[in-house]
Amino acid sequence: MSPAVSGALLGLGLSGGLWLVVATLVRARRPSLDDRLVPYLRDVPQVAERSGGASASSLLPASAWWSVFGPSVRRAAVGVEQVLGGGASIRRRQRRLGVPESVEAFRVEQVLWGAGAFAATAAAVLLWSLANPVGPLPGLLLCVVAAVAGVLLRDQALTRAVRDRERRMIEELPTVADLLALAVAAGEGPVAALERVVAASHGEMARELRRVLAAIRTGTPMTQAFDDLAARTGLASLSRFAEGLAVAVERGTPLVDVLHAQAADVREASRRELIEAGARKEVAMMVPVVFLLLPVTVVFAFYPGLVGLDLTTR
Repeated sequence: MSPAVSGALLGLGLSGGLWLVVATLVRARRPSLDDRLVPYLRDVPQVAERSGGASASSLLPASAWWSVFGPSVRRAAVGVEQVLGGGASIRRRQRRLGVPESVEAFRVEQVLWGAGAFAATAAAVLLWSLANPVGPLPGLLLCVVAAVAGVLLRDQALTRAVRDRERRMIEELPTVADLLALAVAAGEGPVAALERVVAASHGEMARELRRVLAAIRTGTPMTQAFDDLAARTGLASLSRFAEGLAVAVERGTPLVDVLHAQAADVREASRRELIEAGARKEVAMMVPVVFLLLPVTVVFAFYPGLVGLDLTTR
């Protein structure tokens, strides 16, 4: 077989293989029926949001790049969900964070964080390889590890956001309880006092009270609204506060005394946690003292004596 015929056959095979790869990628990125119908049914997610919920599609980005790469990213998110699992834990943390619950949207964010970490690591490896030779296998392994770290880092960021929000709520709770007590002592009812405090307050605790007030305005009994607040939070102090208010309203207990007692309990718990944190920091502060300051002090104390002994022996 002549070289020209061999080259033609090789070129034909290569072009056919490339065509099959491109056709497969295009078919894989073809949007599904749901993705094609969503732009024509935009009112459905809005209705769901008005009723207090949010669909997964309404929480995902809507842009040109998402229309192209969205199906692939969604499939990767489904793979991450199958590997990691823990959808119930994600919903619980999203509920505690006060954001719409959507495991799919969170998995998509994890995939995007992993892809960003992979791209950043690949760029760093490429720049490093210009100066020092880097093997392809170690570089690829490093990029994969960075992608996995990006996926896990998004989960840790959600946990840290929940922890920060709950810390702010604990800090705001005594002040909100005192404001409610002042409004009730001034002669207003529980709902009117709640409306006044919500209108005058800002912060995470005020957001939760707005949700309680919205539930009361839509017909939910006040005790049930506060019970829901206690159920969706992960804080023991806030749960006791909500349950105490519910019991006080239901049984007619003096609400002012209950609110003042709740505020005092939260302040005492915060003071106790501060003392415990100080005790833990005191132990941690011993590490630089023992391993850094003490050896330097010993050296400064004994070094002149060693020099003097050396001079006298000579």
